Amino acid sequence: MSEDGRERHPAILAVDDEPAVLAAVARDLRRGFGQSYRVMRAGSGAEALELLSQMHTRGDRVAMLVADQRMPGMDGTDYLVKARAIFPEAKRVLLTAYADTDAAIQAINEVALDYYLLKPWDPPEEQLYPVVEDLLTTWEAGAALESGGVRVIGHRFSAATHELRDFLARNRVPGRWLDVERDGEARELIAVAGVDEERLPVVLLEDGTVLEQPTVLELAEKIGVAGQPAADHYDLVIVGGGPAGLAAAVYGASEGLRTVMVEREAPGGQAGQSSLIENYLGFPAGLSGSDLARRATDQARRLGAELLTVNDAASLGVEGAGRIVELTGGGELSANCVLIASGVSYRLIPAPGFAELTGAGVYYGAALTEARSCADQHVVVIGGANSAGQAAVYFSGYARRVSMLVRSSLEKSMSHYLIEQIAALENVEVRTGTEAIAAHGQDGRLKSLDIRDRDGNVSTEDADACFIFIGAAPRTDWLEGVLARDERGFILAGAEVRDHGWPLERDPYVLETSVPGVFVAGDVRSRSIKRVASAVGEGSMAVSLIHEYLASA
Repeated sequence: MSEDGRERHPAILAVDDEPAVLAAVARDLRRGFGQSYRVMRAGSGAEALELLSQMHTRGDRVAMLVADQRMPGMDGTDYLVKARAIFPEAKRVLLTAYADTDAAIQAINEVALDYYLLKPWDPPEEQLYPVVEDLLTTWEAGAALESGGVRVIGHRFSAATHELRDFLARNRVPGRWLDVERDGEARELIAVAGVDEERLPVVLLEDGTVLEQPTVLELAEKIGVAGQPAADHYDLVIVGGGPAGLAAAVYGASEGLRTVMVEREAPGGQAGQSSLIENYLGFPAGLSGSDLARRATDQARRLGAELLTVNDAASLGVEGAGRIVELTGGGELSANCVLIASGVSYRLIPAPGFAELTGAGVYYGAALTEARSCADQHVVVIGGANSAGQAAVYFSGYARRVSMLVRSSLEKSMSHYLIEQIAALENVEVRTGTEAIAAHGQDGRLKSLDIRDRDGNVSTEDADACFIFIGAAPRTDWLEGVLARDERGFILAGAEVRDHGWPLERDPYVLETSVPGVFVAGDVRSRSIKRVASAVGEGSMAVSLIHEYLASA
């Protein structure tokens, strides 16, 4: 707050030892963003760190740190490392000369650099403003989530509480989580609301509504996340809102198809839970699955696609040239074409204790909402593919110790860049040839795991949280008897369906299923490549094939 009681604008802090360059970058930033941000300057890394410490003490917000790489005493990378410890959520930009490009790329790994900007940046309208605006938009989205008006009060190790928190986070609904056991504010709020602790979790909405022990669907309806279809018939119904479904929604809407996408949980699908996707083309600093989902969702909606979340497909029917998707909520969607991009779910561990403790210390997927609660604790990650590796790297920034339990080896299923990152982390241990065979709880939460090594020896070890990534099962039970699937339940497409009841003389299109006009894309397709980029490619490719189908129908 300022001295007159008004909240300060968030700050952008520029650091450079060359007065002319510092003045130029501050001038351009003020001209482009001065109405919404305070643009501040410092002539050295040490001066900037002192300023940031004062701002942190005052409770100020810092949106962006801009630093020149070549500064005497403390270069830009070293400064950003120290500054990150004070304001970890601030976006980080490095100013570099062409000769410093290698150092800038190295800084991406060392300080999670968001962007490096080559000097000079003239004209700023082309070289500076688009970059800064994109980074600030991302920062603002995160800041809104942290300071939003929806409040969830409950117990950390409550499955119902975790489900509500995860739903809000994955749907990017601004909100705060308050632990009734740790936060005095939580106890004060439920006392004012007249809610008994036995009725937790409770959700407090901005309009004063109090929801006691709501289901996800009840909460979604109250905050307007669960939408209703705007039309009786569509050109294209997309089932699934992961990368493949979102790509199809973008391309379908942009090419004039009346398009609706149905997603059972939240846009982004399984990929939306990824803490950092580092090998997606065009994002050298990587991006989170949540950020990718937000960008794609905004893009699809801007182009005219409808997005129905907290809805799921219950069955698929064929009526002449029409395709009918019945929804679990009782409604139905009629379309000329259907694209199934329903993705996969993490396989469950059938061992004793895991089912009972799910949501109370045991989680399937990254469950990023739990990261800060894992500070100074022992986290166990089960699995050896990229999703498990990304989670281990992410949680290492919060937990005292991270143990990865891998049945075979990392080299078998994990990208090389992730293996190298994990090897460099001192608080992450990789235990190959091991598996968890039981989970034990105490006071309603996970307490320990029984772990068996490759020689058959079993040990019991304390664990505060366990995150599981052990392969995937397709979401295709609702298609039983309608579409041809392989022995594992993945959907067959293209030439593979010729011998599975294909009814037409023409050959099926590459991504077409055994029912003409019904297509498949992404992880749910048999023999697909389980990567975000390939799912996006298939989603966009499917729209081109759908155009061909509609033209010939």
